[in-house]
Amino acid sequence: MDANGRAPLEPLRITPKSFLMDMLAGVGIGTAFIIPGFSGGSIAVIFGIYDKLIGAIAGIFKDFKRSTLTLLPIGIGLIIGALSLLYPIKLGLEAFPLPTVSLFVGLALGGLLSVKDEICGRFSPVYIASLLLPFALVLSISFLPGGSDVDLFGLEWQGYVVLFLVGALGSAALVVPGISGSMILLILGYYNPIVAVITDHFFRGVDLLESFLILMSVGLGILTGFIIISIIMKKLLTRFRRGTFYAILGFIVGSIPSVYISAAKDAGYSDGLPTDPIHWIACALLLCLGCAISVFLILKAGKKSAPQSANEAK
Repeated sequence: MDANGRAPLEPLRITPKSFLMDMLAGVGIGTAFIIPGFSGGSIAVIFGIYDKLIGAIAGIFKDFKRSTLTLLPIGIGLIIGALSLLYPIKLGLEAFPLPTVSLFVGLALGGLLSVKDEICGRFSPVYIASLLLPFALVLSISFLPGGSDVDLFGLEWQGYVVLFLVGALGSAALVVPGISGSMILLILGYYNPIVAVITDHFFRGVDLLESFLILMSVGLGILTGFIIISIIMKKLLTRFRRGTFYAILGFIVGSIPSVYISAAKDAGYSDGLPTDPIHWIACALLLCLGCAISVFLILKAGKKSAPQSANEAK
């Protein structure tokens, strides 16, 4: 025990296999940022690293070295996934939106194996409510219309405060599994303007100082939101673990139809869905492929179906 009566943390063991698996999880998280309606938190749950991710972010000030080493492979993978897969996934979403998102829906469905052990046991009204309310919330978000894009230039100081709050809200949605931060920002009318500041102004050196202030305000909000919501989620997982995982399951399952709804909206399928049977065969095949990949990775990472407590008892 330390001076505060707490048990010391176990030594952090990083092996080449664990580093690689965390990096692959980071690639998945980075890719999720590109897919409309998907959440990086969902991918973290699917790969079984959500506890680790939340704990590292929440403990960044208490144990900076340990948190940094934990987040390093995830961060590397996140950057690789977001940058390397941005263009091909963008092309896939433009040319074949429903088959493309079916691959990631399959990943989400297969990944539900990773939370099975956390929700095993007898049902109760509290757990059912914890499942259904998040499901209804995230599904309803997908039906909200996108807001009109706001003008981010020429802001007074109050505008930068709003940008900070928008960044915090967007990052909080990214940490909570099943809620898409990009969708939240799109509804508020900030997603496209922020992307435009990055691509059309900052990278091109246009309005550089004002662009920097805009991105810094959003970035500080994102960082603050990440830390605050991670601390809250860590406390929930510690005190109400099973109920929290029921809520996480509700968020993830609710996000699955949201992904299809979002993709259909972006593809302009308001007058009707494609009728070509090959299109739907491709959706089914990619759905099964994504599911198989997800299950394979979970089993390779040691996420067996036997309850964790039973393994520890042995």
